[in-house]
Amino acid sequence: MNTALSSKLLERIGTVAVPQIRKCAVAYSGGLDSTLGIELLRRVYRVGSIIPITVDVGQGRQEIGLSESRCAALRIRPLIVDAREQFGREWLGPAIRANGSYWGYPVSTSMTRQLIARAVARKAVELGCDAVLEGSTGRGNDQYRMHNVFKMFAPQLQILVPVRDFDLSRSEELELCRMWGVPVEEIISGGDDKTLWCRSIASGAIALNQEIPASIWMWHVPPERAADRPEIVSMTFEQGLPTALDGEPLDLITLIDRLNHRAGACGLGRIDIFEDGIMGLKSREIYEAPAAEVILRVKADLEGQCLTKEEREFKRLVDNRWASMVYHGEWFHPLKEQLDAFIECSQKQVNGTVKVKLYKGNLEIMERQRSSSSLFFPEIRSIEGSGFDQRWCADAARIRGLPFEVLALRASRLRREKETI
Repeated sequence: MNTALSSKLLERIGTVAVPQIRKCAVAYSGGLDSTLGIELLRRVYRVGSIIPITVDVGQGRQEIGLSESRCAALRIRPLIVDAREQFGREWLGPAIRANGSYWGYPVSTSMTRQLIARAVARKAVELGCDAVLEGSTGRGNDQYRMHNVFKMFAPQLQILVPVRDFDLSRSEELELCRMWGVPVEEIISGGDDKTLWCRSIASGAIALNQEIPASIWMWHVPPERAADRPEIVSMTFEQGLPTALDGEPLDLITLIDRLNHRAGACGLGRIDIFEDGIMGLKSREIYEAPAAEVILRVKADLEGQCLTKEEREFKRLVDNRWASMVYHGEWFHPLKEQLDAFIECSQKQVNGTVKVKLYKGNLEIMERQRSSSSLFFPEIRSIEGSGFDQRWCADAARIRGLPFEVLALRASRLRREKETI
């Protein structure tokens, strides 16, 4: 420990004015930021009553256990809120129907942060808290998502974001933990945010050409190490949602869980993209989402078969807006609710079964069931079909060509006028 640096760090923290807080609820994950936040509440904010609230959105028993053990080491008991079923029913369903992708990122943490913030805000109000604390940094997106929701569901409470408000770097956070004996260490710098739908790895901490070790993945097997035999998967959709895998009816959570393992083992699910954050700053982001990759690609193909041209064109605009609003922390905005209404209505005819081959990072559609919702009628459209008299289109082609004929007339007139000058 560098004593001089530690003293300067404590001195800098001491210059920041902090509000007087009596009772504070903490959005607690068990990670570095929120764990240090509890100790800061004790040592700097001097809060009398601290209530850590861990919201289970499907991050797994290991992650919840870590939260509980770190709270025990801090001599404090967490309040666990089980939101797994709610996340699947109220959040994942709409995301799948909306083909929820923000420039290639299947929005997940964007949703869970807002779900968690609402749960913490409601519990904080119920328990008579006068503040809530969350562990966002000032460089990332979650501070905006959490703040929006806190202000909607607990507008009277003070919002504490110590990593941002004390301008702490990652190394300074770790230094404070060492100084104060806070039981936390980071296996992955930048954190590891797990949900069943998509896992965000080391957000904001990945360098431009940094190599990603194979050991970091939970489901994804790099294609060169994946099995040499393809996996055949049949998926059935009803009103825009997957309801069966290989003919077996499954609830959404179970289906996603199984598909994560099967698709991940075939080399799917790795997402490595440049992301434009809420502040317009770019970061390289790594995500792991095998089930999401398969479901969203198959679902988009099924929409191509079942929706009209006009529905597809308009829905693409709505889907993009939906994903942008969710990413930017606007889940509870009235417009997002209105977009949901259109999207849900559009999905009534998105039904059918699709069989795909998964092999070494590739997805190939092998068979599409022509369901009763299909708009694919080869007996009319196919060049081999006899249900369409091609001569009907002669006059239609002339009419559709009239605007181009008018353009040609204008060009001819302009040329003549230019020649007379």
